[in-house]
Amino acid sequence: MTIELYWLTLTCGITALFWMPYTLDWIVQRGPMGAMGNPTKDDPERHLWADRAKRAHYNSVENLVTFVPLVLVMHTIGVSTSMTLFAVKLYFWARLIYYPVYTLGIPVVRTLLFLTGFVAQMILFYALVTA
Repeated sequence: MTIELYWLTLTCGITALFWMPYTLDWIVQRGPMGAMGNPTKDDPERHLWADRAKRAHYNSVENLVTFVPLVLVMHTIGVSTSMTLFAVKLYFWARLIYYPVYTLGIPVVRTLLFLTGFVAQMILFYALVTA
């Protein structure tokens, strides 16, 4: 496994876990059976932090749509440089920190972390188109 694939795997792993906090909150609010049932108009409103956690998770999934193909294409054509190694690590850490920052409702830092992940994706894109 290349280093880029390793960091891609870690990124997918953390993204796969991001559903847990807001789902556990929903179980606490509705009870186990209520959480497994269909939503109703009488359901309690989600806690604000849980709603932000859900949006942070969705945002992370949406960004995988760009990150995953970039890393897989790099692997397929054999592109691996110090710049790409930096970018995949940067993306992972930006996403890992982004989730709790978004969940806690810290607006400016959240945006800067999102932009950091975007820059990491653009570094990968640049490495591919100049390979």
